[in-house]
Amino acid sequence: MPWLQLTLPVSQAQFPAYEAALENAGALSVTLQDADAETPDEQAIFEPGVGETPLWQQMMLSALFEGDTDAEALRAQLEATPSLDWSALVFETVEDQDWERAWLDQFQPMRFGHRTWIVPWDHALPEAAQAPDAAVIRLDPGLAFGSGTHPTTALCLEWLDELADAGVLQGREVLDFGCGSGILALAALKLGAAHAIGIDNDPQAIVATTDNAARNGLAAQMQVYLPEAAPTRQYPVVLANILASALDELAGVISAQLAPAGVLAMSGILKGQEDELLLRYAPWFESFQIASQEDWVRITARRKNQP
Repeated sequence: MPWLQLTLPVSQAQFPAYEAALENAGALSVTLQDADAETPDEQAIFEPGVGETPLWQQMMLSALFEGDTDAEALRAQLEATPSLDWSALVFETVEDQDWERAWLDQFQPMRFGHRTWIVPWDHALPEAAQAPDAAVIRLDPGLAFGSGTHPTTALCLEWLDELADAGVLQGREVLDFGCGSGILALAALKLGAAHAIGIDNDPQAIVATTDNAARNGLAAQMQVYLPEAAPTRQYPVVLANILASALDELAGVISAQLAPAGVLAMSGILKGQEDELLLRYAPWFESFQIASQEDWVRITARRKNQP
C-alpha cells in the first residue's frame, strides 16, 4: 500500500508546533533530518527521547499519512492552523516496501574495539566474530532504537571494549542511563559485567531492551525501569548516551548513581558542548578524558573518592 508523505523545512523552535498540527491532522509518523547535511548519506535521522528537544537548528520534517489521504484537503486543513507557514510544503507518494528487509540490507555486522560485535539477528556471523573471546550482541531490527551506527553509540561501545581489556568490567554492575535498545548494557554483559540496569523514559525503549536481552540470552542479568521505578543505588560503571541538554539537567542525578571511584561515560554531545559539561560535572568527577568521532564527543571521567 502506498503512503502520502509530506516534507517541510522547519527550525528547532518551530518543530513542536508543526508536530502538534500534523498529529492533529492524522499523521502516522513524524521524523526529522538535518537540513544542512550536504549528501543523503549524512542525513541521519535522530531519535530524541520523549520530551527532548530535536538536535539541529534547521531540520527537514517528514510526515506519513494513509495513502488515500486527499493531499489538497490536508493542505487546506494545515494552512488553517494559526501562525504556521506551510508555503514550502511538498507532497509525494511513497511506495510501500519491506521496511525491516530494507533496514537489514543497510545494517551489516560492525566491530567496535578488539572484540565487540553488533550483528543483525538474522545475519550470519563474520569469521572474526566467531572467535572464543568475541562479544556478540544480536539486535532485532524491528525494535532497534540504537544499532551502533551512530557515532555516539560507537564511542560508548569502544569505551566498554577498552574497559573489558583492562579488566574493569569483569563481575561488575553497570547502569545504562537512557538505554534505548539496551545495546550498551548488553555489550557490557557480553564483555564480562555480571549485571546491568537500564533506565529510559520511553516505554517503547523498555520493550526494546527487554526483547533484545531475551534474544541474547541475558534476560536474567538485565533489568529495565522507567525513571520513577528505578532502584536508588550506586554503580561502579555508568553510561549516559543522551543529549547534552539532558546531561546538563540531570548532572546531579547521574552523579549520585556513581559509586566512589566509579567510572562514567557520557555521549550524545556535539563538538563545542563539551566545555560546559566538563565544568558542570567537575564537582563530582576527576580524570576527564575526551574522545570524538565525526561531530560527536564522548566524555569519560572517574567519580571522586568520596561518599
